[in-house]
Amino acid sequence: MTATTTKAAKKAIATAPADEAAPAKKPAARKVPAKKAAPAKKVVEPSKVSKRRDVHAENVEARKADLKTTLKVLALDSIERDPNQPRALFDEDKLQELADSIKEIGVQQAITVRYIGRGKYRLISGERRWRASQMAGITQISAMVMHGLEGGSETLEGFTRSVAENLGRADMTPLEEANAFQKLLDFGLTPEEVARRVGKSWNHVDNRLQLLKLVPAVQEALLKGHVPVGLAWYAAQISPANQNAFLSRWSRGQFATIRDAEGFCQRVRAEEQDAASQSVMFVLAEDAPDPGKVADSMFPELDEADIDRRERIISDRNRLVGKIGKLGAAGEILQEIASMDPDELALLLAGAHGGIPGNRMRIDHLRQVATKASQNLAKAATAATVRAGALRVAPDAEATNPTETIAS
Repeated sequence: MTATTTKAAKKAIATAPADEAAPAKKPAARKVPAKKAAPAKKVVEPSKVSKRRDVHAENVEARKADLKTTLKVLALDSIERDPNQPRALFDEDKLQELADSIKEIGVQQAITVRYIGRGKYRLISGERRWRASQMAGITQISAMVMHGLEGGSETLEGFTRSVAENLGRADMTPLEEANAFQKLLDFGLTPEEVARRVGKSWNHVDNRLQLLKLVPAVQEALLKGHVPVGLAWYAAQISPANQNAFLSRWSRGQFATIRDAEGFCQRVRAEEQDAASQSVMFVLAEDAPDPGKVADSMFPELDEADIDRRERIISDRNRLVGKIGKLGAAGEILQEIASMDPDELALLLAGAHGGIPGNRMRIDHLRQVATKASQNLAKAATAATVRAGALRVAPDAEATNPTETIAS
């Protein structure tokens, strides 16, 4: 037993160090060379690398901007306006109201500036308060001074701050918003990224950007409030030449409602697209025809129709007008029902087939159909005014016509 035990003990002692030493050596852990990851770096596209660097630079810049912010009382003449401020227009009456308030109770919220050296500061936000303070005749103003925000609105981060601050106060005009969003796009952002940064929906950003397609005359009308921003968006969808023709019609009061004007622009856009598919241009007539006097002579395409086509049009026209004429009888019936005493009407219809509910349902159905018919006629009127007297010309012909006219 002693010999056997001794041999077993020796065997255990001999094997134990080997088992304990194995984890320490762990040669397998060194078999995976770190250099194998190097080829993966070579396949990274340069554009992605630059984007990562840009993102990193922006993050670093944002952190620097937050390093030091102090509240100070600054002399007004040590503060200058940011030339890249997205907001350019200020209501003088509202500025005067704010100035009067500042005279009484002072500036209630500090402006935000960045230090640019040599005792000078540049505005980041609060230009209205700064301007009104000058009008109020005060010489000092409380300001949050940001140190480390290099470049101000010339950088993406700085300009985004300025846009977001102005949008939050609802002080910017639609065109100012549009130009501000476009500048953010020029920094390399997508419309979706712009929307996230300024806290607006993508649809809002896109709608504002569409306004940049407006010709100067329509932009001025929008700025002065003569054209609603929603209608301006529809006008931006048509060609520049037709925008001017539309503005002329709008200024003369040709449209009964804003909805009619929007429908007009939509119809013009449809005509432009149809003309473009034929490699020609759709140009509105200079003088808008009177909708009540639109005749066959105002539709150039009818001149090209053959005799059979023209006869079919005349036949269909007479048939339709005859049917519309029969609506007079229905109108008389409805007028009679509308003028009856409710008690008498209840007595007459209570025992009739369908009763009051059934007959009312029939009249409601007529009302719904009549509404749809009226809407369709409104669209027809728009189509008539758009197409009447309009021209479809080749781009080259349109470009040379003015010269030829002058020469003649």
